[in-house]
Amino acid sequence: MRSTIIIPNYNGIRYIEDCLRSIQNEQARIIVADNASDDGSYELVKEKFPQVETIRFKNNTGFCKAVNAGIAMADTEYVILLNNDTRAERGFVRELEKVMDSAPDIFSASAKMISMHEKDKIDDAGDLYCALGWAFAIGKGRPERAYLEEYPIFASCGGAAIYRKSILDKIGLLDENHFAYLEDIDLGYRAQIYGYRNIFAPKARVYHAGSAASGSRYNSFKTALTSKNSIYIIYKNMPFAQLLLNLPFLTVGFIIKTVFFIKKGLGAVYIKGLIKGFKLSASAEGRKNKVRFKKENLGSYCRIQLMLWVNMVRRLTA
Repeated sequence: MRSTIIIPNYNGIRYIEDCLRSIQNEQARIIVADNASDDGSYELVKEKFPQVETIRFKNNTGFCKAVNAGIAMADTEYVILLNNDTRAERGFVRELEKVMDSAPDIFSASAKMISMHEKDKIDDAGDLYCALGWAFAIGKGRPERAYLEEYPIFASCGGAAIYRKSILDKIGLLDENHFAYLEDIDLGYRAQIYGYRNIFAPKARVYHAGSAASGSRYNSFKTALTSKNSIYIIYKNMPFAQLLLNLPFLTVGFIIKTVFFIKKGLGAVYIKGLIKGFKLSASAEGRKNKVRFKKENLGSYCRIQLMLWVNMVRRLTA
């Protein structure tokens, strides 16, 4: 086996069985990392899927720590992250491996995530990040048939993606300061700083329920974490000169987001999250994880900056 599938689980009783049945015949090692579920989902895995390896935490440690524990156990060339509210099509693993095998500088490949409730619509066809400080999914809500070709992306969606473990060992695992949300953008960003690429893999198909753990697309839990992490990502990955260059765009982007969440009734939650992001960035823990600027990575920073501008135009004109 060349890949290890890692499924973080928190109270996934509605979906975990279908998820595991969809991949039980794939050529891969499977690990479920359970974050103290109390809905019986952990017991279900142990009873119905004895071949699946499990990790269980005493408390909900978050997506990142659960995934990192799985990666630490993996001894394969690749690791695949898969949400518990997904159902993969047959051959999912092999299709992801084919993309990774095509070039050694590919760090990750993002599967085609299709809406489980509207099977002709895209849920995520790879993720982009722009100079406004916004991360967004390509193709969300658009026809699935329009996304049939491979193309470069900013980062792979951690809900269904494959990563080269040797590069993870070099650049580091998921940053547990995120707890959850935007950790995949941070990881893809970091890989690009080191000169690696991320690719969309359209033949690896997965159906995704979406927001199974947090409850809805917009809620206090998700809003607080994403706003905190959106500040932290910028601090971590942008050298000071690049931060100054993007500051006008970032300021506009965060003002627009603040107004958006005020209209959603989540303005106070969003602003508190931003404040927590600044505090995290200024803390010893945040500073420890900052990607330090190196002259040999200057070309990568220039390419990333171009992507940030192009993706901004792409987002505003979509």
